Amino acid sequence: MGSPCSSSTTASETAPRFLLVTLGCAKNEVDSDRMRALLLAAGLEETGDAAEADVALINTCSFLAAATEESVEATLTLAEERAEGVRACPIVMCGCVPSRYGDALAAELPEVAAFVRAEEEDGIVGVVRDVLGISGSAPEPPAEPGALRTVEGASAFVKISEGCDRFCTFCAIPYIRGRYHSRGADEVCAEVAALMEGGVREVVLIGQDTGVWGSDLGDGQSLATLLGRVAEVVRPYRGWVRVLYLQPEGMTDELVAAIRDTPEVLPYIDIPIQHCSARVLRAMGRSGSADELRALFARLRAEIPGMVLRTTGMAGFPGETDEEAQELLDFIAEEGFDYCSVFAYSPEEGTAAARMADQVPDDVKLERTQRLVDLTEQLGFAATAAHVGERVRVIVDGVEEGDEGPELIGHAWFQAPDSDGAVHIASGEAAVGDVVTVDLVDSFCYELVGELVGEEA
Repeated sequence: MGSPCSSSTTASETAPRFLLVTLGCAKNEVDSDRMRALLLAAGLEETGDAAEADVALINTCSFLAAATEESVEATLTLAEERAEGVRACPIVMCGCVPSRYGDALAAELPEVAAFVRAEEEDGIVGVVRDVLGISGSAPEPPAEPGALRTVEGASAFVKISEGCDRFCTFCAIPYIRGRYHSRGADEVCAEVAALMEGGVREVVLIGQDTGVWGSDLGDGQSLATLLGRVAEVVRPYRGWVRVLYLQPEGMTDELVAAIRDTPEVLPYIDIPIQHCSARVLRAMGRSGSADELRALFARLRAEIPGMVLRTTGMAGFPGETDEEAQELLDFIAEEGFDYCSVFAYSPEEGTAAARMADQVPDDVKLERTQRLVDLTEQLGFAATAAHVGERVRVIVDGVEEGDEGPELIGHAWFQAPDSDGAVHIASGEAAVGDVVTVDLVDSFCYELVGELVGEEA
């Protein structure tokens, strides 16, 4: 039968083509990669040209109201262009927005042919076949975990869990992604092995709350034991293991020892504190205080020399006073984090914090946010510059054409991919995925300039 998006070809002459647009965080990138692999395995072809697509998939984010708005706007833009004949193809909305708003979306967005919740994405082939009018049953998905990834770069994010049980009062994730559940260690390791075999040299373990991995599996499994197993997988490839999104309570002695004593695990720790005021943390549904956080970071620095620390701070939570805002600013300055993400509080629909009194006015919230941004940039730029003069291993992520010829773009162990800047190497030959030795000679903002010494044997 003919493709509904192209009158000049038929499905028998060419495979249907899909456009996949991903919005949001690294976890969404992993989900999109899985859907991509399923569609490719089912015989569809991917295109980056919207005018050539027979079906468009948008994997949406709904973590913040602004992200939801962006997802809806992107969907409506596609629909408008489709109506104008630029790309006459059905739209499938996937991920967090359908998970959050469910059946209400069909009436609100009649432009969308199908909605796929995050937990339903493994059935994407059947959905796409339905909207394209392709008869017959969808093929079975590949059995091997590695077959569900299509990573072409040197680094790959690997999800080790889904959902969250914390129910912080500002966060909608538990309502979008459900309760916390760990992915089995065997499945994680099989995926890592396939990625390494395919040329990946760094795996980044992610989840909403990675520190509690294994707590729902029994048998004494923990993130520390998982790190040990993943390290064994990457060791023959001289690969790196990085773990993100560790809550303060998750930094057990066992985990600290695993990070410190396992060479493949990078001494890079991401602990989103959100705030340091004990009162604000309690209002957020979190625990701790400035003194407890100081003790934690002092212990980590003492036990893991040279460790790089990333955190997240939130400005303008309901009821936050000028004094508490200054307390957070002073705390971040005192701790001197290498990297810090900053968010202005957003009243998310359905969360407890959105119903709280004493919402901070937007202008005050933005002023506090800007102060945090100014400080964290100052700290981050200084931390980046401090690496000048070092000789480091760099994973090559890509090659860009510069004013004076090709330039290698990579990242060192203290730079999380897609988050912390990059290393720019003006001359030298290397391929994506190569691990090279580089002398760092200059810095600008979060970026570093390096000179190639040689490729790792």
